[in-house]
Amino acid sequence: MFHPSHLLARLIGPLALLFAFAAATTATAAPTRLATLDWTLAETLIALDHPPVAAAQVDAYHAWVREPKMPSSVSDLGLRTQPNLELLASIDPDRILISPMFANLAPRLERIAPVDTLTLFSPGRDTWDEMCELTRSVAALIDRPQAATRLIEATEAELADLTSRLDDDATPLLIVQFMDARHVRVFGENGLYQAVLERLGLTNAWTGNTNAWGFSLVPLEALVGIDARLVVVKPYPAGVRASLADSGLWQELVRRQGAPLILEPVWSFGALPSARRFADLLVTAMENANAR
Repeated sequence: MFHPSHLLARLIGPLALLFAFAAATTATAAPTRLATLDWTLAETLIALDHPPVAAAQVDAYHAWVREPKMPSSVSDLGLRTQPNLELLASIDPDRILISPMFANLAPRLERIAPVDTLTLFSPGRDTWDEMCELTRSVAALIDRPQAATRLIEATEAELADLTSRLDDDATPLLIVQFMDARHVRVFGENGLYQAVLERLGLTNAWTGNTNAWGFSLVPLEALVGIDARLVVVKPYPAGVRASLADSGLWQELVRRQGAPLILEPVWSFGALPSARRFADLLVTAMENANAR
């Protein structure tokens, strides 16, 4: 005799499988709506053709990072260190990406969405390898590993092409960014600029100590006597350019080392997009200076 429980059992089996499949699909589906406070992660997402739905200090990103450009669709969360959490909650991202610099915000961010912390410029790591690893990690979060491969290969191909345009006996470079009229960041080991110089086969004249981000804060006097071509990366702090025009020390440096190469802003704490931009700007500036 057919019992109702038999019919129920027949229905439950397929339904259970259907729910299990749906749950598994949901668990493995890559999140598509990502927010980030970190410009390095933002530029990487944009370069992977998957821009974040929200990022912090968009105007400042345009000033310091420049490219790749932040799409107008990206919501501005305000200060990187004090983001607008109410706005972020209303945007309701699938995940939030941060770097260790913003680790103190993680507990509050986790109330809105799961948080992933991605690291770059680790002590003892090869910077270029770590930038490629970061690219793959970000691409994995959006389930686009092929996009990471394309970005890495395109970046390395462009740097190889730029290398072929350089003279074999290029002068060592001293790369600085002004903090005020008397102090600069000078870039060396463990930084993005150094990683690019190595890929281009160029020599960095700065052999002094650097911090975890690849630079040291020094007075202008520390640059005197270093035989190198100066490279200044914008932006200048307010009033600095006018002060340098009246600075005897700066004028002496220029007299000894020649007119510096001036580069448009590049995010020195960036990943592959910034590395590619820096390489292109640097090689172009060197070619233009040699042509003169």
